[in-house]
Amino acid sequence: QVQLVESGGGLARPGGSLTLSCVAAGFAFSRARMNWYRQAPGKERVWVASITDIGNTITYVDRVGRFEVSRDNAKNTVYLEMNDLKPDDTAVYYCHTRLEITNEEVWGQGTQVTVSS
Repeated sequence: QVQLVESGGGLARPGGSLTLSCVAAGFAFSRARMNWYRQAPGKERVWVASITDIGNTITYVDRVGRFEVSRDNAKNTVYLEMNDLKPDDTAVYYCHTRLEITNEEVWGQGTQVTVSS
């Protein structure tokens, strides 16, 4: 069964850090580009960062230096390390990919990140 399962969300103080994880199953993870999106309350889902199959990373310019995406192909896991968190980072964070052959989109269930003092 193709699935993505996120974890690691929670409450963080401004300036704090969280690392999100996304465990993949049911497809060729090592060949997949993996993406992180987020959706803040009342707003559209937006792209946060991506990592290619060979480990090249792309991060939305506003979050360069604060967010870092990485992957461990041996564990079928992609990570999003978030530092210097701000209240505007509060959102549900989603893991995403497209399947290699069908180009079907796959989304995780999301993990809530709340940044508040």
